[in-house]
Amino acid sequence: MSDNRFKIVFDGALLPGVESTTAKLNLAELFKSAVEAIEKLFTGRPVALKRDLSRPDAETYLTALHNAGIDARIEAEQPVAFSLAETHETDSGATDFSRPAASPYAPPRAAVGDDLPEYSSLKVFTINGRIGRLRYLAWTLVLTVAMLVAAGILSTVGFAIATASPTIAVILGSLLGFALFVALVVVSVQIGVQRLHDLGWSGWWYLLNLVPLVNSVFPLLLLVLPGNAGANQYGAPPPRNSTAVKVLASLWLAFIPLVLIVVVTLGMNGYQNQLEANVDSSYESSSLTSDDDADQSVIVDEEDVQSADEAAEPVDSPEQ
Repeated sequence: MSDNRFKIVFDGALLPGVESTTAKLNLAELFKSAVEAIEKLFTGRPVALKRDLSRPDAETYLTALHNAGIDARIEAEQPVAFSLAETHETDSGATDFSRPAASPYAPPRAAVGDDLPEYSSLKVFTINGRIGRLRYLAWTLVLTVAMLVAAGILSTVGFAIATASPTIAVILGSLLGFALFVALVVVSVQIGVQRLHDLGWSGWWYLLNLVPLVNSVFPLLLLVLPGNAGANQYGAPPPRNSTAVKVLASLWLAFIPLVLIVVVTLGMNGYQNQLEANVDSSYESSSLTSDDDADQSVIVDEEDVQSADEAAEPVDSPEQ
């Protein structure tokens, strides 16, 4: 007596929230096959991706497919009945049964579970892939330092050119500064999207950084929320954090409070200077008002004295 055998069947259905393009790319990565071959599986007709499996193996393959966004299912294999009465003599050379017939619906020959990569490959300059919290911090620190160094070099070159031609320095500095800003934005978006993929979220959520108030909380979520432990619709989990990643992340975590302290200190100094300026301005205004009142009283006193002098002058008698 033989145990029951099962197969994995796929008819083109996807799990909720999974895009067709993403599912095809994930399936191509799982099968180690070209996307063109995977396209043939999305015809709407049932296709057996894997046959002759035990129940535990079938569950393993199904879990891998669900993590890739594929809505497959397990079905029992139909037992094959052999009957001598239905046997017909055929020409042994007419058909070669050692090779499976070519079919446009045949799945790739690679196994689903055996070739599933344990970790995804790291790619910085792309929106594909996944990175964890520490690697997100480390890459952000490297990007920040690189941009500061590039900005310092541009400033030095700009000052050198400005001594010869200020106009050329302004034009060249504006163009290079704009290019540096665009590069910073592009790489920041790529890193942020990969971090969102690790959470199982779409990269379009990165646009929340453009929403006022929300953009002050959203980056903190990227630093705090843990990623998916296993594979999701965006691929296998990222590799384990290396020592360099941990060191860079620690430096960035130490650098963030320092930046906050500097910002708060500068803000307090600015507020104190503004307060002192307001006090000085109020004092000067009161001093000017007092001086004006004093001058006005002096003028009034002079007018009173002049009136008294005029009143004290003798009046000539008409008899004289």
